[in-house]
Amino acid sequence: MLSTLRVASRSAAAKEAGVRALAFRQASTWSNVPQGPPITEAFKADTNKEKINLGVGAYRDDQGKPYVLPSVKVAETKVVNSSLDKEYAGITGVPAFTKAAAELAYGADSSAIKDGRVAITQSISGTGALRIGGAFLERFYPHGKTIYIPTPSWANHAAVFKDSGLKVEKYRYYNKDKIGLDFEGLIADLKQIPNQSVVLFHACAHNPTGVDPTQEQWIEISKVMKEKSHFAFFDMAYQGFASGDIKRDAFALRHFWLGEVKGMADRIIEMRALLRKNLEKLGSKHDWSHITNQIGMFAYTGLKPEQMQELAKNHAVYATLDGRISVAGITTSNVARLAESIYKVTG
Repeated sequence: MLSTLRVASRSAAAKEAGVRALAFRQASTWSNVPQGPPITEAFKADTNKEKINLGVGAYRDDQGKPYVLPSVKVAETKVVNSSLDKEYAGITGVPAFTKAAAELAYGADSSAIKDGRVAITQSISGTGALRIGGAFLERFYPHGKTIYIPTPSWANHAAVFKDSGLKVEKYRYYNKDKIGLDFEGLIADLKQIPNQSVVLFHACAHNPTGVDPTQEQWIEISKVMKEKSHFAFFDMAYQGFASGDIKRDAFALRHFWLGEVKGMADRIIEMRALLRKNLEKLGSKHDWSHITNQIGMFAYTGLKPEQMQELAKNHAVYATLDGRISVAGITTSNVARLAESIYKVTG
């Protein structure tokens, strides 16, 4: 009896020691995992009836309660009533959703969307989108593995991009003395960092400062980005919530897509004007107003097939026989010779 009890005691003690050892191993294995800031948990545990939570980045009504937009309620009802078959969405998300999201961000009439220059994928909230974007750049962007973020920036930015394999550097953004934008420092840093760098911008409602560049400043930032061939990475989490105007809040994003396109369009318009000016200067008796009245990359010159053949044979000017020319092929250095060639075959 005594012997049995002693054995049992030893067995129990051994088991207890084993449990403690297992617990120790588990604790040591995960002991290096940092805890997140317990703001919400601390708020909930606080018994003060007048407590205030200013840490959560989600909209609240005037009673401090979560606010569900009426449009969201309507959409929720539509989804429930549509009796979806619960089939998997595509790899890049629900096509109708991603299409609507792209139009919301860039505008339904965006040339970037119409020209197929926008690729879009659905993600889980903003953090998921940043993680996908960071991983994509780390894997496929050939001009360095560093991303520049503003000082300060949303805390998740540095953490997510580092986890994506990118090195995180900073550029000046906020001036503590002015409690406003350090525009001069921002521009200076963009000019100083290596060409083709990846630069993160908050498109609107900068988090955490609430300080945004003006539209005029965004235009200047865009010019520097283009001069340095930098890659702009926009985080637009609050479109519509910043000013109440979704178009105004998307100004920076749309200007950076549209800015380059406008530059292309302006050059084409200039080439049209120069071609007409040179033809008229040569004394051509034809009316060339259609060259400047037409728009876009192509122009119908009105030249006949035999005239187009003569241009190719005798003047090394090549285009389709129907008289269509690509205005993008005209440059400031060849427009005079082109005008002379056209003048010689048209009289």
